[in-house]
Amino acid sequence: MNAFSKKLLTGLGISIGSAFLYSKIRDNLRYISFQGKVVLISGGSRGLGLLLAQEFASAGASIAILARDKDELRRAQNIIQSKHPKTLVHTYECDCTQSFHVQETVSKVLQDFGGIDVLVNNAGIISSMPIQNATEEDFAESLATHFWGPYYLIQAVVPHMTRGSRIVNISSIGGLVPIPHLAAYCTGKFALTGYSRSLRNELMKDGIYVCTICPSLMRTGSVDHAKFKGQARKEYTIFSLTASLPLISQSAERSARKIIKAAHFGQAELVISLNAKLAQLLDSHFPGLFSDIMSLANYLLPGPTDNLDMSLEGKDAHTFISDSILTQSSHSAALRNNEGQIRHT
Repeated sequence: MNAFSKKLLTGLGISIGSAFLYSKIRDNLRYISFQGKVVLISGGSRGLGLLLAQEFASAGASIAILARDKDELRRAQNIIQSKHPKTLVHTYECDCTQSFHVQETVSKVLQDFGGIDVLVNNAGIISSMPIQNATEEDFAESLATHFWGPYYLIQAVVPHMTRGSRIVNISSIGGLVPIPHLAAYCTGKFALTGYSRSLRNELMKDGIYVCTICPSLMRTGSVDHAKFKGQARKEYTIFSLTASLPLISQSAERSARKIIKAAHFGQAELVISLNAKLAQLLDSHFPGLFSDIMSLANYLLPGPTDNLDMSLEGKDAHTFISDSILTQSSHSAALRNNEGQIRHT
């Protein structure tokens, strides 16, 4: 090895070491404890939102959860306080897609808690269908839930945040790469990812750190709340299988712990699971190849139908395969995470 090569390797090693040291110092400076903080979570009554509420409660925070279903909220409050009896938990019926609803609810939260230190935009919907069966309403619904809902909450909450506050936006791997049969979903999540990244750049000057979270499929048990069109029962069967198998989906509990850690350190972005990271890497560096792979995957999915109006909720689209031992993990997760017992056909 000649002298130039040695100098190059030495310089590269110093650069990598310096970058690593800088990141560690930066993270330690940005770290906050959630002890005594107030955390507002949209979609907090079940699934990932409920798991995040429990993790924040474990860290000593007071919890405000928003959802549209009064009974789900009541059960969620009981679940949290059964495990954390000293935690202050309030629930609020709120449709986050309606600006006036959000403004009224945030005012109530501020009145009840005196402030908001952490906002978690978790509310979401999933719809699976061939793009030929996706209507304007499907795209509008996704944008209303995944973009406008977070936008309204952020607009209402940020004026009341102080330095060190956190905004955690739960996007998706579907907000980083396109996925067949999830065009409407991806459109809303791509919008949230772009908005979230832009916010971080501009709010850091105020000491408010925005974390963009991009998980892949999680075993939350939420499959019965998703919407399916086209050959709906086949769509549901495939979705329920992929959302249950360990090699494809991920533990929602483990994901929640990773998200809390990212929020502690004010991390810019968190892509959860190896397959999500590989998909992002492949799409970023080899977009043509990634598109070819996704196109091939699309060939294996159910084709479109002529009926654009027919859609089924997951609970109404069960098949003998979706109710088999292969989806047992989703059934168990549904019971743990207040998703309701998955109804068998």
